[in-house]
Amino acid sequence: MNGSVRDAEALAREISALAGNDASLAARCDFLVCPPFLHMQAVSRILGESSEIAYGAQDCSAEENGAHTGDISASMLKDLGCAYVILGHSERRADHGETSETVRAKAIKALTHHLIPIICVGETLKQRDAGEEEHIVGAQLRDSVPDLEEGQIIVIAYEPVWAIGTGKTPTSLEIEAMHGFIASALKERFPAHEDIRILYGGSLKPTNAQEILAIQHVDGGLIGGASLQADSFIAIAQAA
Repeated sequence: MNGSVRDAEALAREISALAGNDASLAARCDFLVCPPFLHMQAVSRILGESSEIAYGAQDCSAEENGAHTGDISASMLKDLGCAYVILGHSERRADHGETSETVRAKAIKALTHHLIPIICVGETLKQRDAGEEEHIVGAQLRDSVPDLEEGQIIVIAYEPVWAIGTGKTPTSLEIEAMHGFIASALKERFPAHEDIRILYGGSLKPTNAQEILAIQHVDGGLIGGASLQADSFIAIAQAA
């Protein structure tokens, strides 16, 4: 929840220009931006038909269009040209009391309208200190991720809640262990879907991107604060 429409337009222009200036970067990395709902049409106009940058939303409703004041449906997002939608972000779970069952319902609706859900999972510091991180994340994966039909695509984002916006970052060994755990859980449940991407989100920035993105089963980043500056966003891609 940042910035004005003008800010969003300027950021989209700069990201688009920087991503488009390096053909090898565009060929090696997939770019996605997910602006606030109010800024989505403005960003869409800036990006145009750019093949370098996809765009998506930060949430969607589990309901179809109708009497749901204040909500945004998956079909509305698809109509705007969205390809992705972030679901179950820790801030949605904490600020709005979203359960994993709610996230699952939203993911089903997103898939129905041919959006790719980015389903977020992660533990709090209290849960990690208690040694419960795999139990918590495993339960979130089980309850948040719907069954998949042939051709359906999802993305998982691991975001240790205690590392978001705090400047704290798990060690490489901690990230590797959790991403390996998630990869194993997905392989067991979806043996025919070996290409499910697992993103890391939690104080990912240019200074640590190369180390984190080199870790096995880390397939990209769900980038927060560092995405508000085009040069740092692109620097993370260059590190990848």
